[in-house]
Amino acid sequence: MDRRKFLTYVGSSAAAMVVASTGLGAVTNKAEASAANHLSNSKTLSKGKPLSAPFTPVQRTWADDITLPSGYHYNIIASYGDVINEKGEKFGDATDLTVFFPIDALEGGNHSEEGILWVNHEFPEPQNYLTILGINPETFDPSKMSSYPELLKMEKEAVGGSVIHIKKEGNGEWKLVKNSRYNRRIDATTKIKLTGPAAGSIGVKQATIVEGTLGNCSGGKTFWNTALSCEENTEYGDDYGWPNFTDEHYGWVVEIDPFDPSSQPRKHTALGRFAHENAAVGLTKDGRVVVYMGDDKGDECFYKFISSKKYNPNNRNANFDILESGTLYVADMKNQKWIALDYKTNEKLQNYEKDGVKFFKSQADVLVHTREASKAVGGTKLDRPEDVEIHPYDGSVFLAMTNNTGHGNFHGQIARFYPAGGDHGSDEFTFEVFIAGGQKSGITCPDNLHFDSQGNLWVVEDYYATEDNQYAEFKNCGTFMVPTDGESYGDPFMFASGPKGCEMTGPWFSPDERTLFIDIQHPETWNPYPGHKFGRSCLVAIQGPGSFVK
Repeated sequence: MDRRKFLTYVGSSAAAMVVASTGLGAVTNKAEASAANHLSNSKTLSKGKPLSAPFTPVQRTWADDITLPSGYHYNIIASYGDVINEKGEKFGDATDLTVFFPIDALEGGNHSEEGILWVNHEFPEPQNYLTILGINPETFDPSKMSSYPELLKMEKEAVGGSVIHIKKEGNGEWKLVKNSRYNRRIDATTKIKLTGPAAGSIGVKQATIVEGTLGNCSGGKTFWNTALSCEENTEYGDDYGWPNFTDEHYGWVVEIDPFDPSSQPRKHTALGRFAHENAAVGLTKDGRVVVYMGDDKGDECFYKFISSKKYNPNNRNANFDILESGTLYVADMKNQKWIALDYKTNEKLQNYEKDGVKFFKSQADVLVHTREASKAVGGTKLDRPEDVEIHPYDGSVFLAMTNNTGHGNFHGQIARFYPAGGDHGSDEFTFEVFIAGGQKSGITCPDNLHFDSQGNLWVVEDYYATEDNQYAEFKNCGTFMVPTDGESYGDPFMFASGPKGCEMTGPWFSPDERTLFIDIQHPETWNPYPGHKFGRSCLVAIQGPGSFVK
């Protein structure tokens, strides 16, 4: 399986984003709203203050290295294959999401030079493992994977995620704290509990415990200091020929407690099953938890989940089941409303037929077949809705739509949503296109998003450029800072360019905003695997002369 084929999603809709055909885009007045604070020391942004980059932007380049502004440098913390603990478990492949937890987070602290990091590992790289194992790719038959036990083991151990303890040393470089009690791997063999309405249902083959997690793309961080890791597809096992693969056990949001090495990860079925890109966590005005999610495929939808229970800021353990029950919604962009995907109250779900037979018989069916449910009720098809983040100042919601090559949208866009009344619990919203990808903006295929404390949006790109394809002028994938206020509103400042063939993924700041953690995914030859010429995915720490914001 070729990686590029593996990551290519092609849509078939006849129209670009609905905003083009409906003329929508009204903006509500900014209102206070609670958002999950990625930065424990979030500051207040002055309305109208012109924001600009605290660095000299870099230029597009084909250079096979991480290109940074003058005064900034990086160091590699962990690469694919690095041993992380006494068990001999290894850091996984295809690094994606990073979530930083200050080492003293459970005591209310925001230590900026030591912490625990959750890192996603999105997919295996079988073409590389064949080389490592000395298997001739010309004779390799992926349909007979059980005949290659060593390869199967490598692939299953490469995915999922890593919990690693990291610390800034005296020389200023971030290092992995080897053999820390926190360090562990969660991969395609880990036993994971299913929660919520679909657990034990016919739709998941009566399973309450499933084997492993994979397709872990982006995710999020909860108020109670756990990580949410999102399974971006349900068919990876089939694609790679893994035996005994059950599609319905994948495509969920997984919750991991990085502070408890003995804790069992959980897949929350109440949040629906689709190609989850990430999970942006916020609060409604009455204290319930909201999770915004995109379905990373052309012509799929934008979702939010609202919990039944209220968040308890005084009892961490009381929140561990908060994502197990609630209501899942899909966005209707034309009418600017959220539609509840609730079997008991939505007659369209109750009456929906396929091949002359009623398709949904329970809420469990709705959650297992969320894409079918969203189309049954009129959810709007979008252009690969990927990462979602909540603005730390006004609570507006930013959604990256990477592209939809099936109808000619090669460069994507980022939309900004305003919940009615500034309340994430509202059924209504307005929205606008915040930035359109392409030559005019200078940014293309927006993917992962992250906010700094000044309200600047940090954006990484997802595309593959050659010197003669439609992305040639953009060269290597980059990382940008985009102000969301002031005179430079919506103007991208390029902060970094990645090595050839890579995506820069999962940006996340330390609480003091003096370090940017970011992943380098699938570089072609940069950071070579020992003894071989192909590159290795890795986690890096980027630092500069001071804070990343002014």
